[in-house]
Order: sequence, then structure tokens, then C-alpha cells
Amino acid sequence: MIKAIIFDFDGTIIDTETAWYEAFREAYREHNVELTVELYSGCIGTSLHTFNPYEYLVTELKLPVNLDALRTSVRTQHSTLMEKEALRPGVLDYLKAAKEAGLRIGLASSSSREWIDRYLTKLGIASYFDCIRTADDVQKVKPDPELYLQALACLGAEPQEAVAIEDSPNGARAAAAAGLYSVVIPNRITSLLEFEPCNYRLDALSDLDFRHLLANPQGY
Repeated sequence: MIKAIIFDFDGTIIDTETAWYEAFREAYREHNVELTVELYSGCIGTSLHTFNPYEYLVTELKLPVNLDALRTSVRTQHSTLMEKEALRPGVLDYLKAAKEAGLRIGLASSSSREWIDRYLTKLGIASYFDCIRTADDVQKVKPDPELYLQALACLGAEPQEAVAIEDSPNGARAAAAAGLYSVVIPNRITSLLEFEPCNYRLDALSDLDFRHLLANPQGY
């Protein structure tokens, strides 16, 4: 029996990921460098340890880039692009349905709590979450399962009693490693990446009836 549902945030609840990629790609092109999805995927859904898009031009390509100016430019462009973004289709319906069904609702994100709180407040959905775990709470972020394991403990659920909602390969790996059922809803950028098998892969949560998921978390 499913007792909890745990959402990723970036790219899952609202598509911040595509905006980041587009902002970095534009900044790289100003230095005549093409930022591929394959290279950028090293930092999607995880930390910047594998690939740091802010520093790559300097540390790897040895270009004379002003890093402070790059950070300001990328963050400004990201903010501009995010003005066009809203909750992804089906997310609010799922939050409402989970609350009405008496499920515990969690959020497990590799981002910081400050980042998460800013958007949850802006989107008006903070009150739906019974537990939030972020990069501030763990030693290792996704694909390590620690975020999901902490969220499960906080929600009082066993892995087989919970469903993870994810958008990235790193996030899906973390959910699988923690033993949760998973629903993968890639966004515009992560849809181009390779995913390992999951219970459901959809274009949006609105494509899967919530009641069907609860009755068949293992997949169709």
C-alpha cells in the first residue's frame, strides 16, 4: 500500500533545468564554445562536482573568462527565462489528490533549502509538503540515495510504500537505489538523456491517473 509520495523539485515540479541549460549555452557561445547536452548532463539533478558549468571554460578550456561576470550573466538570463515557466502539468493535481487521499508528501532535492523555499513560496505550494530534504541535510546528493532515505524516515514510510516523482537520470537512480517505485517525467532537456528502467515514464503527470498509480505502482 502506498503511503507517501516524494517529489524531486528542479525540472520536476517546475522546469528550472532547461532554463539553466539555455542560459549556460548562450554564455558559452559568447566564448565560441558549444555546450552539448551530454556534457551539461553531468550536473543535472546532482551537484556540480562532476561538471561545473561556471568553471569549465577556465579550468578545462583555459579561456580568460571573468567568472564573476559569467555567474551574473547566467543567473540573470536564468531568471528571465524562468518568468515564462509555471508548475508542470499535473503537479498541482497530484499534490491535491495525495493530500485528499491522506498520503504523506515529501520533497527530496539536490538543491539548497534557500533555493527550494524561494520557489515553493512563489508557487504557493509549500503547505503541501510534510517533509523537505535538500542538499543542506545530506553529505551526498543524488544519485546517492541519502536524500530519499532521509525523506522516507521523516515521512514514516518504507521504500515499498512510497513513489518518487523524478525528471533526471541522476534522480531516478537515487530513487531506485533507495528502493522506491518511480515515475519519471523528463522535461525538455532531460528528455534527451538516457534513463534506466523505471515503473512509469511519461511526458507529464497529467498523463497518469493518480488512482491508477496508487493501485499499480509497479507499472502498467
